[in-house]
Amino acid sequence: MAQGTHISPQIPRSNKSSLFISENRNEDNLESPNQLSLGKPPTAMRHCSSTLFLAEPESKFGVIGYKSSSNESSGYQPVFRSGSYSEKGPKQYMEDEHICVDNLQEHPATDSNLPSPGAFYGVFDGHGGTDAASFTRNNILNYIVEDSQFPLGTKKAVRSAFVKTDHALADAKSVDSSCGTTALTALILGRNMLIANAGDSRAVLGKRGRAIELSKDHKPNCTSERLRIERLGGVIYDGYLNGQLSVARALGDWHIKGSKGSKSPLSAEPELEEINLTEEDEFLIIGCDGLWDVMSSQCAVTMVRKELMIHNDPTTCSRALVKEALQRNTCDNLTVVVVCFSPDPPPKIVIPRLHRRRSVSAEGLDRLKGVLGTAM
Repeated sequence: MAQGTHISPQIPRSNKSSLFISENRNEDNLESPNQLSLGKPPTAMRHCSSTLFLAEPESKFGVIGYKSSSNESSGYQPVFRSGSYSEKGPKQYMEDEHICVDNLQEHPATDSNLPSPGAFYGVFDGHGGTDAASFTRNNILNYIVEDSQFPLGTKKAVRSAFVKTDHALADAKSVDSSCGTTALTALILGRNMLIANAGDSRAVLGKRGRAIELSKDHKPNCTSERLRIERLGGVIYDGYLNGQLSVARALGDWHIKGSKGSKSPLSAEPELEEINLTEEDEFLIIGCDGLWDVMSSQCAVTMVRKELMIHNDPTTCSRALVKEALQRNTCDNLTVVVVCFSPDPPPKIVIPRLHRRRSVSAEGLDRLKGVLGTAM
C-alpha cells in the first residue's frame, strides 16, 4: 500500500512527467530487450524492452475499444479479488495512493442491503505533495455511497462524488491549494462496472488475452483536451497546462482553478465508461502513469495473464508490473492494482492451426504439362 507519509516541497511546476502520450499508442517491440538505455528517461515512442512473460507474439492480439452487450452471459456472476503494489521509483517522494475494496457490503458507509455484490478500486496520483491524494482516497467512496442517487443512479453518484471531493479539497485547511491529484476509480455492482477517470492514470481490461482500454489519458496535448483548455482561456506550454501541470484533468490544484463555481481549463469532471462483465473478461489493471509511460496496455495484459496462469496471485502480478516498469527506467512513482473476476486462473488460449488448401491454376497446370511433356 502507498504509505502517503512524505510530502514533497511545493514547486510551481508539477513533479509529474511531462512526457506526451499519443492517443494512437504504439505496440511494444518484444524482440528488442535493450531498447531503453539505463539512466535515461523513456522517450515519447514507447518500446517494450522485456522478453519475459510473453508466450505468444503480441501481434496476435489487438488493442481495441470494446463495450459489452448487456445480454451476454446473463447468468454469469463475477467473483472479485485484488492485489496491489507501489514503489516511489526514482522520485524523492511517494505521492501515489490507492484503495481496494473487494466486498463493498463490508464498507462502513455502505448499505448492507445492496442488490448485488459489489467492489470498488481506485488509484490517485498526487502532485505538489501527497495530501490531495490521501484526502481523495479517504473520502471519495463515502461521497459515492452516501449520494442520494446510489446505487440506482451510479453515474450521477460518481460524477457528483468527484465534484464533491474537488470542492472539499478547496475547503480543507489541511490541504495546500497548490496540491492536487488525478483520480481513476472502478465501481462494480454485480456484472456492471463503471470506470471514472480524471487524469492520466489508465484502466485496462484483460479479455481472453486482449487489452481493452477503458479510459483515456487526459494529457494537455490530447486534441480534445487541448481544444477544451484553449476554449476556456488556458494555454499549453511545452506540454504543460498553463506551463505548470502535465495533466488536463485533476482534483484539487485550486491555485490554477481559481474560485469554486468558475469555469477552469483544469477540469475535475471524470470521463465515464460502463461495461457489463462477461466470462471472457478475466481481470482489470489500473495503474498510474508511471507504468503506462514505459509499457503498452497489451504488454501489461500479456504479462498479467501469463503470471496468473502460473501462480494465480494478483498481488504478485502487480509487483511484476512495477518491477518491469522500473527496469524500463520509468521516471515516476509506480502504483498498480490488478482485479480478478474469477477464483480460477485464466485458461490457456489455443490458437487453431490454419489448414490452407493449395491448388494449381489451369495456366500453371498447362505449363507443368508442357515441362513434363518436353522432358519425356
